[in-house]
Amino acid sequence: MANNIDDAQAELDSVEAELEMVELQISELLEKQTKLNSRKNKLLHILEGACSSAQPSGSCKPPKPSFSKQDLQHYEESDFSWSKEVQAKLCNVFQLSKFRPLQRAAINLSMSGKDLFLVMPTGRGKSLCYQLPALCSKGFTLVIAPLVSLMEDQLMYLKSINVPAVTVNASSTKEDSKQVLAGMTDKNSPFKLLYVTPEKIAKSKLLMSKLEKAYNMGLLACIAVDEVHCCSQWGHDFRPDYKLLGILKRQFPKVPLVGLTATATSNVLKDCQKILCVQEPITLTAPFNRPNLYYEIRFKHNEDCTHQIAELIRERYKNQSGIVYVFSQKDAEVVATDLQKRNILAQPYHASMEPSDKSLVHQRWSSKKIQVVVATVAFGMGIDKADVRFVIHHTISKSIENYYQESGRAGRDDGSADCIVFFGFADIFRISTMVVMENTGQQKLKNMVAYCQNVDRCRRAMMAIHFDEVWNDDECNQMCDVCRHGNDYITMDITKHARDVVAIVEMASSMDEKLTPLKVCDAWMGKGPAKYRKTIKVTSLSRVEVESIIIHLLLHGYFSEDFSFTPYTTHFYLKLGRKAALLKNGNHSITMKMRRGMSHATVKKVSESAAEKSSAKVKGKRPADSDYRKSGVKKVKTLL
Repeated sequence: MANNIDDAQAELDSVEAELEMVELQISELLEKQTKLNSRKNKLLHILEGACSSAQPSGSCKPPKPSFSKQDLQHYEESDFSWSKEVQAKLCNVFQLSKFRPLQRAAINLSMSGKDLFLVMPTGRGKSLCYQLPALCSKGFTLVIAPLVSLMEDQLMYLKSINVPAVTVNASSTKEDSKQVLAGMTDKNSPFKLLYVTPEKIAKSKLLMSKLEKAYNMGLLACIAVDEVHCCSQWGHDFRPDYKLLGILKRQFPKVPLVGLTATATSNVLKDCQKILCVQEPITLTAPFNRPNLYYEIRFKHNEDCTHQIAELIRERYKNQSGIVYVFSQKDAEVVATDLQKRNILAQPYHASMEPSDKSLVHQRWSSKKIQVVVATVAFGMGIDKADVRFVIHHTISKSIENYYQESGRAGRDDGSADCIVFFGFADIFRISTMVVMENTGQQKLKNMVAYCQNVDRCRRAMMAIHFDEVWNDDECNQMCDVCRHGNDYITMDITKHARDVVAIVEMASSMDEKLTPLKVCDAWMGKGPAKYRKTIKVTSLSRVEVESIIIHLLLHGYFSEDFSFTPYTTHFYLKLGRKAALLKNGNHSITMKMRRGMSHATVKKVSESAAEKSSAKVKGKRPADSDYRKSGVKKVKTLL
């Protein structure tokens, strides 16, 4: 009887374990089904004739007929009452012979009194879409911009072409502010563009009273909200004061509003519409692709990749302007100093610097007195320097949206430019603790890590999926490292290795201990505490392979984040993810694609890339391509 009970209990435990795995598999398949259905619906929407270059943003009101191709064509024409003046100002003031795609339509819509969201890649001329109408309108245009550096850059440019523009911000003197406020109600309009921060709108009652007087006098021609994605908490640069800008449309309902951004999904735009109290905006969306930009991911040789960056700048970008983005203000100071020691004219730029010092760095870089700005994200939105030949990321961005916008500051003159990311294991967890309080911070970071970890898909294709666009890989024209070296990966079966490393975290959990990713790496490689070495299976994989496998398991749910907060910092630990139980099933397998230089003899090779079967030669190889391949086999130090 006892044996029967034991047998029944054992079988029950087995059945329950198997049911748990089945439930996980069902959950995984349902999640995949949801993603595929979502993508299918978006593709059907595009194929069913939605206007690819102009889409309605949606509204809480009953839907009206969409903004059609015929409507767009009407606003692309030049038979409006202001068209001759607009064309004359384009040529005589801005020294441009023609409009870029969607610029004329955006200008005509705005001057027709329509509310507008304009989604256009960095460097495609968004600013012209409110600057030019301002010159052809009575009164002035109010421009809300999130950063002082953005306003300074615009004002420097406008001054150089003799366009009267002013700003009121925290660094303005009392005399300057008084003069600007008086000019707002001057019928002779001493300036055509007024730049302010959202904080100024939120906190200055005097500014709002002057805006109200200007509105009643018919002098407030237009409201332009630059980097409009900052309104939305789901956007990548959420700014709390942007949420208060709805007051502008409520107080000044007859003034057209133009919201501009380089990166916003349809959900973000719907959120912006509600926040800004815009009833029925028209959304114009330009294609995301910048064909002149070359995208590349490099592995860090070690924690400090400054020597790699310095060598790259000296060899490939002599006397050419560029930006190096870093993680923190301290990094900006340290990296700039290291570059200076290597005879590269570089200066730091970050939020804690004095406004006058930031302005000086900006001006010196714009006039080519220094070659490189080493900056945090405080530098960049709205930067209008055309001849930036390289944007290098010392540390990965916290999201694909951030990366797209930051890298988009290269090549605004349509000349060839490089966007290079140095990808390090430890950086993932530094950024993860920074975005821990953001609603979608972890998922956005994982998307960025997946972009960097990717070795087989066109970089532009991954961006296209993220921004809900259809993409044909052939259009890349070998302007990303993956398309240029398409055969440089193999597919690996990492199931055994996954079981081994998951067992380490499982064992630590059973001992009521937590492990950082670095400690998991060390333990798996036999470098951890003796109590671990006695019980775990030590791997013979290289450090780079170990780190790549751990990242893969984290991205795919076999590991999960476990944060611990102290009064001074936030710690990142690894814990078992919801899919870890699947590894107990002998039939479950995990594969990952790995760059050829990184693969180890002990890892089972499943299949070589299909691209390897082709003998086609890759043309247009760059001088540093061989260095790029080699960089994958170097070891990486970690910070944790």
